Amino acid sequence: MNAFEDGGAERNDGRVAGNGATPVPLHDNGTEVSARVGGVEVARYHYRPRMALFESPKPYLHPLRTTAGDTVTAYRPHDHVWHKGVQMTAPWVSGENFWGGGTYVDPEREYVDLPNAGTMRHEEWTAPGVERLTWWTQGGEHWVDETRVLEVEAGTPGEGWWALNFTTVLRNVRGKDLVFGSPTTRGRPMAGYAGFFWRGPRSFTGGTVIGPGNLGGPEMMGRAAPWLAFTGRHDEVDRAATLLFQAADPQTVWFVRSEPFAAVNPSLAFHEEVTVPPEGELRLAYRLVVAEGEWNRERLTDHAARHPVRPARV
Repeated sequence: MNAFEDGGAERNDGRVAGNGATPVPLHDNGTEVSARVGGVEVARYHYRPRMALFESPKPYLHPLRTTAGDTVTAYRPHDHVWHKGVQMTAPWVSGENFWGGGTYVDPEREYVDLPNAGTMRHEEWTAPGVERLTWWTQGGEHWVDETRVLEVEAGTPGEGWWALNFTTVLRNVRGKDLVFGSPTTRGRPMAGYAGFFWRGPRSFTGGTVIGPGNLGGPEMMGRAAPWLAFTGRHDEVDRAATLLFQAADPQTVWFVRSEPFAAVNPSLAFHEEVTVPPEGELRLAYRLVVAEGEWNRERLTDHAARHPVRPARV
């Protein structure tokens, strides 16, 4: 049964975000869940999407907006139509593709369109913001049971930021090992995307990448860090935005690009494959802050320290 069974009532389970942040209630219309901060819809989560099988159907978040109402995600860009805002993805799971598009096979053949497009299906909301999903191969095999938790919180009025807390637990129900990989683990250098993936709007191309300490820019590709930030400017309005990505694992390796498009992904399998045994679990947790303006390194460092990733209890 849908946890928002009245088909539109806003719910809040009473959790306290802490550190000056306030929990934001979610609103469900039967196919999408949304959140509003200060009268602005800042997030919309499509959990019953309609898309071509080639795009590996799965839930996604779009649009995400700043508290000023500026959009910070792209949807179906012409270069990669399977990119949709923010998604949980997996380009290689024991040969199946839960990412979309072609599958990277080897350096000789590169990407090949194969009959391996997996699907992540929404099954039910078991509590406000707590979703049960199942992963199915194109051949109809049920491989993964997932519990996903979405929590939205906002800073105090005037601070100009809100955050998405994203926790997922993937349980292997295949009956044999599941191997999570990426194009890099299959042989393509510096293409280790896998997992929680953001595609930015076209105007963010050429934006600034900031990491902890003195790190930043293209050197963050394939490097481990507890957080990474991306700043970009919007078309049509004289404003900018900052996205701060935080990972529960401080040794998370990052996939990031500002050219030829804006993208950030705390990869679950950049350099090395991850094997989950039968009935085993893979637990991941991230925090995405969407802020007005261009935050500098000092502010990003302070915010990440005061607002660490707190995985939901699943």
